[in-house]
Amino acid sequence: MGWKNLALAVACASLMVGFAFAQGTDVPGDSDGDRIVSAEELAAAEKLANEGKLSADELEEIRHIHEKYPITIIDSADRTVTVYKPVKRMISQGTWAYEPIFVLDAQDRLSAVTNTAQRVYGFVPGIKDKPVVGEYREIDYEKVIENRPDLYIIGGNRTLSDIEQKLEPVGSTIVVLSFSDMKKFEKEFRALAMLLEEDEAVEEYLAWREGYLKLIADKTKDLASKQRIYNEYSDIPWTTGALGSGINDVITMAGGLNIGSSLETVKSAEVAPEWVMAQNPEVIIIPAFLDYAPTDLTGYHLNSADNAMRFIKEASARTGWKETDAVKNGRVFVLDGETGSASCRGIVGVCYCAKWFYPDVFADLDPDAINREYFERWLGAPYSGIWAYPEAS
Repeated sequence: MGWKNLALAVACASLMVGFAFAQGTDVPGDSDGDRIVSAEELAAAEKLANEGKLSADELEEIRHIHEKYPITIIDSADRTVTVYKPVKRMISQGTWAYEPIFVLDAQDRLSAVTNTAQRVYGFVPGIKDKPVVGEYREIDYEKVIENRPDLYIIGGNRTLSDIEQKLEPVGSTIVVLSFSDMKKFEKEFRALAMLLEEDEAVEEYLAWREGYLKLIADKTKDLASKQRIYNEYSDIPWTTGALGSGINDVITMAGGLNIGSSLETVKSAEVAPEWVMAQNPEVIIIPAFLDYAPTDLTGYHLNSADNAMRFIKEASARTGWKETDAVKNGRVFVLDGETGSASCRGIVGVCYCAKWFYPDVFADLDPDAINREYFERWLGAPYSGIWAYPEAS
């Protein structure tokens, strides 16, 4: 390009950049509508800044977008998702995506949250002060639009087209990140970190997580036999987590054999008392989710394990349970549902289960201390509540 043509291009771009800022267009500094800040558009912005028509902060943002964006990831639904500017405002519809956001120290960028997240994560500083957009299964999309998220996170793509249509007025980028599979967690966590430009935080947490996973894998890989585990959700009697469930992943990574993994189903399955009796599990794990059980067994708001103790006593008297070695030997445990599933806290659930399954092998492992560290270091919240019973320190 000749000098005169370049000068003309810069001059025109300067006018367009100024117009873009005046109109509040999507990507600061983008003047031709392609959502990418080119070298010419950056030069135009620098010219405007020299003329006092752009602030230093505005110029720095444009320069940053020019250097770092667009950012593209592959989400959990194998979709190519691209963001063209820093994510300053986001909303997660899925509950399991909240802890990755907290661990990345990005909760300040949540422009709103679900009522569900406020109940489950009310202990995280600032969450109760956020605007709400309804329950995670009953979203008020007018409230979502009012809070103008740059990024909207969902757990699955079943209703993706409907959500895209509803959020079209605000132009949010929609990304599917389920965080429900321990084996896919690292890929999804890195994808979210890329979208939020939190590369340092993601590496620190993954190194912490991998340290415990390796410790447990090394100590369980050569065991002569694996403990046989039955799990049953506290709110749905005789329903067990099968292949594809978070609790199955946690049990497996802890060196146990989930008897429900042999069932020809995905996620969960209803079983008969006779089946449990015939399988004769050596350990029973009860995942307990806040808001789902008739009585809360775990949670930040509890200061006593009486509910969990009572639940174990009553369940252990049922036909199908009372005949098992697990009940006879007093090896029935309640594990918080969020801790015993996937997402970031799944590693804590793995530690609890490893200790319960193989107490002699993991005599030096202290899951309660690991859980405390997780809360204080990664969630930025004081440690409190009941998360597992009996304790496994």
